[in-house]
Amino acid sequence: MEKMKSLLKPKPNPQQLLKDWQRRLRNEGRNVDRQIRDIQREEKNVHKSIKEAAKRNDMVSAKSLAKEIVRSRKTVERLNENKAQLNSVSMHLGESVAVARTIGHLSKSAEVMKIVNNLLKAPEIAVTMQQFSKEMTKAGLIEEMMNDAMDDALDAEDIEEETEEEIEKVLTAIAGETAAQLPEAIRKHKLKQTSTSEDAEENADDEEELEEMRARLASVRS
Repeated sequence: MEKMKSLLKPKPNPQQLLKDWQRRLRNEGRNVDRQIRDIQREEKNVHKSIKEAAKRNDMVSAKSLAKEIVRSRKTVERLNENKAQLNSVSMHLGESVAVARTIGHLSKSAEVMKIVNNLLKAPEIAVTMQQFSKEMTKAGLIEEMMNDAMDDALDAEDIEEETEEEIEKVLTAIAGETAAQLPEAIRKHKLKQTSTSEDAEENADDEEELEEMRARLASVRS
């Protein structure tokens, strides 16, 4: 009986599918914008922490935070690319529906399939794009994606290795001339760690603050 009902239920026409997909793509684009704003807002706090670490000659902590900024900026670059691809999908959907008005149904789009496949590999929106992929496949717009492409999206754990050069640039830009004292500062930091128990407690507090900052950055990137 249920099967009969599903057969009798009218399928949404291409125009309805288009409006629904484009609306959801716009919402996903706004979510991407929010992620970018959150990351950039948190980065301002990290700037302040790097300057404070440099003032107390704790360049170990400053460098660690600079590395987090490099990672966050790479995430923002990737999110901007994701948003551009979401907009591109929406544009191609408009073209597909224009064709559908002529032939009466959605025809397969190699371009949409290519972009959706790329977005399936983006960790931040992989789950959402899996749902889009299923719906578009069912509607006949794209072919069924290979399972390993979806698995890769979920396993795609973060960005390429940060280079020392990028980290040093961030340090220099934020901490100024203090960053040039990095080798000496690291030696001083290590000596401080072994000097007295009071200093050890102070370092522990600094390390705890550093971990909290890292956690906040990781949270807004996820």
